[in-house]
Amino acid sequence: MNQSIATLFARMKAGNDARRADFGLADRRAALDRLADVVRRNEAAIIAALKADLGRPEAETILTDYLPALQEIVHARRQLRRWMRPRRVWPTLATFGASGRIEPQPRGTCLIIAPWNFPFQLALGPLVSCLAAGNAAILKPSELTPATSALVARIVAETFPPDLVAVVEGDKTAAETLLALPFDHIFFTGSPAVGRIVMAAAAKTLASVTLELGGKSPVIVGPDADLKRAADWITFGKFVNAGQTCIAPDHLYVHATVKEAFVAALRARIARAYGSGEASPHLTRIVSLSHAARLSDLIADAVEKGARLPLASGLDGQSIGPHLIENTTPDMRLSQEEIFGPILPVLPYTDTDAVIAAINAQDKPLALYIFDGDRSRVEEITRRTTSGTVGINLTLLHYTHLNLPFGGVNTSGIGAAHGQAGFRAFSHERAVLRNRFLMLPLLFPPYGPRVMRLIGLVKRVLG
Repeated sequence: MNQSIATLFARMKAGNDARRADFGLADRRAALDRLADVVRRNEAAIIAALKADLGRPEAETILTDYLPALQEIVHARRQLRRWMRPRRVWPTLATFGASGRIEPQPRGTCLIIAPWNFPFQLALGPLVSCLAAGNAAILKPSELTPATSALVARIVAETFPPDLVAVVEGDKTAAETLLALPFDHIFFTGSPAVGRIVMAAAAKTLASVTLELGGKSPVIVGPDADLKRAADWITFGKFVNAGQTCIAPDHLYVHATVKEAFVAALRARIARAYGSGEASPHLTRIVSLSHAARLSDLIADAVEKGARLPLASGLDGQSIGPHLIENTTPDMRLSQEEIFGPILPVLPYTDTDAVIAAINAQDKPLALYIFDGDRSRVEEITRRTTSGTVGINLTLLHYTHLNLPFGGVNTSGIGAAHGQAGFRAFSHERAVLRNRFLMLPLLFPPYGPRVMRLIGLVKRVLG
C-alpha cells in the first residue's frame, strides 16, 4: 500500500505542477459543475450509504450531509470569480509610488482527512474549497463509515482525473502513510487528540494545516430566555446525529430561576421528537459498538458518583436514546471528556460570573450557545469568553452560513473553513509590489547631508 500511495502522490504532484498556470476560473467552475452534477445524481445512494453506516433517517441525511455539500458547491461556483480576483492595497509612506496587490495562489497538492460523523459533506466540503482554490487533493475518508467511504471513492473516480482528485481508503495505517508525504496543505477534521498527531506530522515537512477539531461546547440558558424556543433548538442541536456532532451542545448551564420549567419543556420537546427513545426511527445510531460502550460507561461512571437521570431513554447496542443528567461533578468522566453522544448534563447556576469563569477555565470551545432575552447579558458573556463561534438563541445553524468563517481556537481548531474562508485556507496569498515612481532611491548611499535632511523630513511626517 505504501508504494501505491507514494506513486499516486508523485503522479498527482507532477500533474498539479503541469496544470498550475492553466487551471483558471473556467476549469475550476467546470470541476465544481461536474461535482454538483454527480452529487445530485447520487442523492439516493448518499441516503442509503448513511443509512447503512449510521442508521441515519432520510430527512436528517438530506439536511445534514446532502444539502450542505451541495450548497457549498453552488456557493463557491457563484462567488469564485470574486474570490480569485487580486485585491489592490493602499501604499504606505515608504512605498508611495508603488502599486501593491494580493494574489490568491493555489497551495499545491493537498490532503483532506475526513471524519465519520458527517462522512459525506465533511469530505466534499473541504474538497470544494480545495478545487475552488485551484489545488489537487487526495481525500482520505473514514474507515468507520465504509459504505459512505466507498461511495465517495466512486463519485470521485467518476468525476475527476486521478491527478486532480483521488481517494485513498483504509485504516490508521493508510492515514499514517499519507501523513508522511510532503503535502503542501493538510485539512483535517476530527478529534483534538488526532489533530495533534496531524500537526506533528505536518511539522516534519512544514506543510500548512487547517484543523477542524471539537471540544466541550457549553450552552447557557439565562433567566430571560424564551424557554420553548430554547428547548426546540437545544433538542435539535444536541440530538441530531445522536449528538455525534463537533458543535453539539456538550453541557447545559440553566439559571436556577427557570431550571425546573426549562427541564420540563426540554423533556417534552425530546419526547415529541424521539418518543420511542433508542428505538426511535428519527434517531441516528452510534457509529460503532465501541463508541456506544464508551457512552454507556460515561453514564455508569456519573451515576456511580452520584448523578441523577431525569431522562434516560434506553440503550440497546448502538442505539442510545436521549439522556439528561443532573448533579454532575468535576470528577466525573462526562465532565472531563467531549461527550459526542446523546447525553446532556444539566447544571443549574445563579451567578453568571461563575459560569463565565468555568468556561474560561477549560479549553476554548468550538461553539458557545447563549439563550437569553437580555441583550446586555448576552453581549457580556460573548465579550468575556473565547470560542470558535457563538450562537445566540440558536444551535448549529452558524455552520451552514457560508459567508461566516467556521473554525476553532487552539484545541478546538486552527484556521477556518467554508465559503471564502475555505478558499483562503487552500490559497497562498502572494504579495506583489510593482515600482512605478518610488522615491526611495533618493535615500540610497552614500549617506551625505542631503540624505540626512530627507530622513529628517520623513521623521517629521511620522511625528
